[in-house]
Amino acid sequence: MPAKNFHVRQAAVSALRAWAKGHDYAETLIERHAQRRKLSSSDRGLLQAILFGVLRNRRLLDHWISKLRDGKVDAETRDVLRVGLCQLLILGLPDHAAVNETVEAGKANVRSLINAVLRRATVAKKRLLDDVAELPPTIIHSHPDWLYNRWKIAFGKRQALALLEWDNQPAVTYFRVNPLVPTPESLPGKPVKGAPGFYQLNGALPAALLASGAVYIQDPATRHSIELLDPRPGERILDACAAPGGKAFLIAAAMGSGDGLVCTDSNEKRLPRLVENLERLHAGNANISVHDWSQPAPAEWHGSFDGILLDVPCSNTGVIRRRVDVRWRLQAPDIEKIAITQRKILENALACLKPDGRIVYSTCSIEREENLGQVEAFIADHPELSLHSIREALPFREKTDGAFAARIQS
Repeated sequence: MPAKNFHVRQAAVSALRAWAKGHDYAETLIERHAQRRKLSSSDRGLLQAILFGVLRNRRLLDHWISKLRDGKVDAETRDVLRVGLCQLLILGLPDHAAVNETVEAGKANVRSLINAVLRRATVAKKRLLDDVAELPPTIIHSHPDWLYNRWKIAFGKRQALALLEWDNQPAVTYFRVNPLVPTPESLPGKPVKGAPGFYQLNGALPAALLASGAVYIQDPATRHSIELLDPRPGERILDACAAPGGKAFLIAAAMGSGDGLVCTDSNEKRLPRLVENLERLHAGNANISVHDWSQPAPAEWHGSFDGILLDVPCSNTGVIRRRVDVRWRLQAPDIEKIAITQRKILENALACLKPDGRIVYSTCSIEREENLGQVEAFIADHPELSLHSIREALPFREKTDGAFAARIQS
């Protein structure tokens, strides 16, 4: 008979195998495998802790495997060992559960090997953990060398190390109160200083408040682009890359409703969630359609918007703490490719701006090529434009998600 929580460990291994093949993001895989196996909320939480723990500590786990196992390990067995060692050495779960139940998740012909490696880890636990301090920072904090080296050049060694440490901490959950509905008498969190309407969550997610649209899960860093955009009632505002709708909600909140708000996204499959979120947040009267802004805009949109928000696709290097698999998906050449797409979006959106209108360009990246460098190059090629103001949130400085926003005036 399989051990009691065998299905959780098996789900973790299966999710890791799917992730390694490029099938979806970690969050999607957690939801899919939890539903497939009808996991309880506590088992789903364990699945998430294991999967996130493995992805956050992948290089460190592989270092430990190399210390505990002589010889090669095939990819699937390595994932099983990562799951087991994560429980033993990262999450601190009881030895018997971490070993016995993980062994059962391996194929029959390698279970003795998995068992032997995990048993060695239980004996050598203190030595393995004590030796971590002597390892290179990219192994301690499991980041690609190229990313750490890039950040050292951009921010200096001390701040680059702070970024590695930040990325490997569990993300704090924040929520934004919805001003379009009456504020609940009791809120499960404490106000965030300097970010009106935002709260740091205490305890479990407020399911009833989320379902009613009274609150929305959102990091305070998202406010910067909307504050620069400064949308007002009666204006026509475009949110060009709107799904899943967090910033569109903030725009509607500032305007008092979704009237005058046009939301687009390049992926038609993302629109139903955008519609659902805006309806739940009482901003369902926004106009929603599909458009890829790397392509020219429809003629009827030319010169028709007072303000445009371009929350463009980016490298996501400012939110690695939340999107744990970004560090492994992203490659150094990708940043240049992403910047080319961002510039196309800027050029195509510019045609839709009214005279004296404004564009707010924003990312959740901390890379200069995607942020200030991108904006400065764009303005240099368009002397009719000017840089009004910028906001930049760096995780090691603001202690929030990384974010960049620039207001460009016509």
